[in-house]
Amino acid sequence: MEKLSSKALFLLVLALIVIAAVFISFQGNEEEQLTIGIIQIVEHPALDAARDGFVDYLNENGYVVDEDVVYDMQNAQGDMANANTIARKFSNDKPDMILAIATPTAQAVANVVKDIPILITAVTDPVDAGLVESAEKPGGNVTGTNDMNPIDQQFDLIVDFVPEVKRVGIIYNAGESNSLVQVELAKDVAKELGIELVEATADNSAAVLQAAQSLADRVDAIYVPTDNTVVSAVESVVKVAEDNDIPLITGEGTTVKRGALATVGIDYYGLGEQTGAMALKILKGEAEPATMPIESQRDAKLIINKKAAEAMAVTIPDELLDKANEIIE
Repeated sequence: MEKLSSKALFLLVLALIVIAAVFISFQGNEEEQLTIGIIQIVEHPALDAARDGFVDYLNENGYVVDEDVVYDMQNAQGDMANANTIARKFSNDKPDMILAIATPTAQAVANVVKDIPILITAVTDPVDAGLVESAEKPGGNVTGTNDMNPIDQQFDLIVDFVPEVKRVGIIYNAGESNSLVQVELAKDVAKELGIELVEATADNSAAVLQAAQSLADRVDAIYVPTDNTVVSAVESVVKVAEDNDIPLITGEGTTVKRGALATVGIDYYGLGEQTGAMALKILKGEAEPATMPIESQRDAKLIINKKAAEAMAVTIPDELLDKANEIIE
């Protein structure tokens, strides 16, 4: 009996040691595991692509999802009240880093979070939005990438498709500061080209169709910048363009894949990867947001949708097809 009791005691002690080792290991892993909060203003393919590019880049460079890092992904569903609530949540939860996608959500987070590194992306003008002191020296806890459009190249593209163009409609949400910046740039470019810019605004996605319809008999082409409200409902603009044989040029590639005619624009997945590379430097202690310049995307891509051209009764010049980085059949 005594021998059996000793054996039982030995097994009990061994089991306790194993349990303790597992517990300590688990606690150690939890301490090493990072948390990154992600907030975006609304779901649409461009912003989703920026998010995916960011996560994939870190995953491929040593921060494996659910092993080394956990993401707290939040979506404001186009509502600034939601964005402010999420920002306060992050302020209380204290993640190791925050990724803010699009201008409104970046502003919401930057207003309340001052002690956590914030990476931004899909923000047109971080200086104008009050997020950083300057693009070269942000000066605080915010840095990242902008998605400033090559608007001059996009209007040149309109002229390539419609050489006789006189009036171009532009649809945007006047409540988005990133869109106001683009509209002002578009006005300057249009003036240089001798084109009249006709504005139509939509303050929510449900109003996009009406805004597009208001342009139908007044313009030779329609232009949609990287406006989150309009892009989230760009199919409404596509329908009006197709019904009225109006070329639709947009500010980024995912909208062309969704039915717009063409763009010389941003690759948002690549922009997300570029933001991920900046985040990696911060996580490794190699840099701080205050001294990391805001970066722009290095290469814009010419994307053309042949099916959209047919639906809008547009002839694609051969020279554009020859130059295109991507052709959607």
